[in-house]
Amino acid sequence: MKNILHFIKGNLAVGLLLFALFLGAGNIIFPPLLGQQAGDNITLAMIGFLITGVGLPLLAIVAVAKAGGDLQLLANRVSPTFGILFTSIVYLAIGPFFAIPRTGSVSYEIGIAPLLPEAMTDHWMPLFITSILFFVLILYLSINPSKLVDRVGKILTPVLLLIILLLAGKSFISPMGEPGEAVGKYITAPFAEGFVQGYLTMDVLAALVFGIVILQALRDMGVTDKKKQVNTTIFAGIVAAFGLAFVYISLSQIGNTSIQAIGTSDNGGNIIAKSAEVLFGNLGSLILSATILLACISTAVGLLTANAQFFHKLFPKISYKTFLIAFAIFSTAITNVGLSTIISASSPVLLIIYPLAIVLMILSLADQFFKGGQIVYILALIPTFLVSLYDGLKEMNIKITAYESLLKVLPLYEQSLGWLLPAIVGACIGFIIYKLQARFI
Repeated sequence: MKNILHFIKGNLAVGLLLFALFLGAGNIIFPPLLGQQAGDNITLAMIGFLITGVGLPLLAIVAVAKAGGDLQLLANRVSPTFGILFTSIVYLAIGPFFAIPRTGSVSYEIGIAPLLPEAMTDHWMPLFITSILFFVLILYLSINPSKLVDRVGKILTPVLLLIILLLAGKSFISPMGEPGEAVGKYITAPFAEGFVQGYLTMDVLAALVFGIVILQALRDMGVTDKKKQVNTTIFAGIVAAFGLAFVYISLSQIGNTSIQAIGTSDNGGNIIAKSAEVLFGNLGSLILSATILLACISTAVGLLTANAQFFHKLFPKISYKTFLIAFAIFSTAITNVGLSTIISASSPVLLIIYPLAIVLMILSLADQFFKGGQIVYILALIPTFLVSLYDGLKEMNIKITAYESLLKVLPLYEQSLGWLLPAIVGACIGFIIYKLQARFI
C-alpha cells in the first residue's frame, strides 16, 4: 500500500500535466453545445462523446506508451512511408493548422472579447494584439520543455481545476432550468452523434502526440527505466481520463439546463459565457475568462512542444527553437482568421483522419495476436480511408453520386460511422491471410 501511495504521490503531477495538455479550447466549448442540443437524450449522447473524448484517448496513451512514446513508430507498422505521412498530417492538424490557432482564437473570443467595450469587439486589432501576446507567452513556456511539469502540472492545472469546480458545483447545486428537446441528429441517433462530435475535441489525435511530451518530461525528471516510463504514462492517462470525464459531464450539464435562462445557441462558447454570467453574475465572466485562458495556455504549450520535437527529429538540421518560433508565428496568423473559420476548416480533415487514427490505435493494442503482421494493418486501414475520405469530402459539399450510392448500404453511414464495418472486415481478412502465411511459410 505504501508503495502504491508513493507511486501516486510521485507521479500525480505528471497526470495533472497530461490532463492540462488535453483540456483546451475544444474541450471547453463543445460539451455545453452537446448538452443543450441533446436535450432529454443527453445520457446516450454523453456516453458516445465520452467514448471518443475520454475512452479512446486513454487507449491511445497506452498504445503510444507501449510503442515508446512515438506515433511514427506506431504508424510504421503499416509502412515507413505511411508512418511519415500520417504522423506529419496528425501533428500539423493538431498543431499550427488547427488546434494551436484554435486555442489562441478561443482565448480571445471567450476569454478576452466579453471584457472589452462593445465598440471594440468587431475590430481586428484586439484579436491581433491578443494573439501576439498569447503566443509570446506560449513560446516562453515551451522554450524549455524540461520545466513543463513544474509550470503546467504543478501550477496551472490545480488553478484550472479549482475554477472548473466552481462553475460545475454551482450548476449542479442551482441548475438554471430543465433540459429542452433534442434537436438534429440527437433526436434519432444521440449516441452516434455524440460519438462523432467527440472528434472535434481532437483528443485521440492529441493522445497519440502527447505521449512523446510525457516521456520527454519523465526523462528530464531522471526516469530512464522503460517499464517505469510506460507505467507512469499509463497512470497519467488514467488521471487525465478521470479529469476529462468530470469536466465534460459538468460542462454538458451546464448546457443541458441553460435553455430557459439564456435561450438556444449554435456556439458552445456563447452558451458557457452566458451561463457563467447567470450562475455567478458579473464575476462569472471573470471566472470563465480565467478558465479559458488557463486551459488554452496549457494545451497550446503541449501541442507546440510536441510539434517542434517531432519535426526537429524529422529534420535534425533545423533546431527545436527554430520550429517553435516558426509554428508560433504561423499559428498567430491562422488565429486571426477567426474561430468559426478554423472549426469549419478542421471538420473535413478530422472526419478523414480520425477513423484512421482509431483503427491504427486499436490494432496496435491487439498487435500481440498477429505479431505486427503488416497485412492486417493495411487491409483494415485501406477500406477505412476509402469511407472516411468521402465523409470529409461531403463535409466540404463535394459529392460523387455513384460512390455515395455504394457507401449508403453500409451500417451507420448516415452517422459518419460507415467506416466501422469495412475496418472490421478488412482486419479479419488480414488476420486470416496472416495466419495462412504463418502456416505455409
